[in-house]
Amino acid sequence: MSSNHPWIPTSVIGSWAFPGWYEKFIHESQARPAEVGPFDREEAVRDAVRLAVDDQLRAGLDRITDGEMQRVDFNLGFYDYLTGLEAIPKGRFLGPPAHDQRAKYRAMEPLAAPQGLGTLSEYRRFREVTGASAKVPVPGPFTLAGCISGGEIYADRRSVTEALIPIVNAELRSLSQAGVDFLQLDEPSFACHPADADYFLDVVSRTVEGVKSYVGMHLCFGNYRARAVGWRSYRPLFPQIGKACVQQLSLEFASREMAEVELLRELPSSMDVAVGLVDVKNTWVEPPALIAERLRLVLRHIEPERVSVTPDCGFSQTARHVAVAKAAAMVQGVRAVRKELGLGE
Repeated sequence: MSSNHPWIPTSVIGSWAFPGWYEKFIHESQARPAEVGPFDREEAVRDAVRLAVDDQLRAGLDRITDGEMQRVDFNLGFYDYLTGLEAIPKGRFLGPPAHDQRAKYRAMEPLAAPQGLGTLSEYRRFREVTGASAKVPVPGPFTLAGCISGGEIYADRRSVTEALIPIVNAELRSLSQAGVDFLQLDEPSFACHPADADYFLDVVSRTVEGVKSYVGMHLCFGNYRARAVGWRSYRPLFPQIGKACVQQLSLEFASREMAEVELLRELPSSMDVAVGLVDVKNTWVEPPALIAERLRLVLRHIEPERVSVTPDCGFSQTARHVAVAKAAAMVQGVRAVRKELGLGE
């Protein structure tokens, strides 16, 4: 990690809570696109990014993102950049929101992204707002493949993943060349489908090949509408996950009441960890003292110089006032432990 950061730096996973007016603007512009022009959209996006940056900096976070204000969910908007897809009609609209209501696609021809996945323009817009330390999350190929049926083009999810690996790799390389020093590969599907860890390691290796930036990999259990989508255990991925060709693993612990934190001992000394100490799936704001207690537990198993602190997942499914309060409490808890350890506040 950069020497410009304090020990045990704080960050977010990626997304920030959308301001209410921005959520309303998005829905209305989708429902009545003829009433919203390109300048209106650009103004709204830029204002939303500024608010996300301001919220994070006011909370005291050491490394921030653009809040993913320029995306639809953490990965759904990326399908708009892929050619060769057609939308599959949703099978359920009514009842409790869940993963089966997400957008799905079918491959009609080999996948391509002739204009990239859009993250480079996102980063440039973000840098017009702030020079603060930042990271850029990018969804991984296996997770992206989860919403794509191969149709008559690809035999299965692995085949779709193979087609996406060079696309995601090109995106990561472009961001690295543009000066992004911290990239995050979002692969929550790895944790939800842990049967073949060696295959996942190969996918990760080829996805980050040639990328010069520091790379973290986010492994959670799903957070669409604050719901998990798989068995919430990292045990099947250990100890193999420690061989991944990344410098950091982001793991969720808060929503699981710190279960399996002892697995951190099984990681090699070269692997850093971002520990999720804030539960984004509830609206209760953890007090700083609890965050500090959770962090002390983590430090029984891993050295502080290898640790960053984040929420379990992104804040996109969280009310903004709750996200602001949770982030501020997280920062206060971490600063208390830094002080105890003589690492500064």
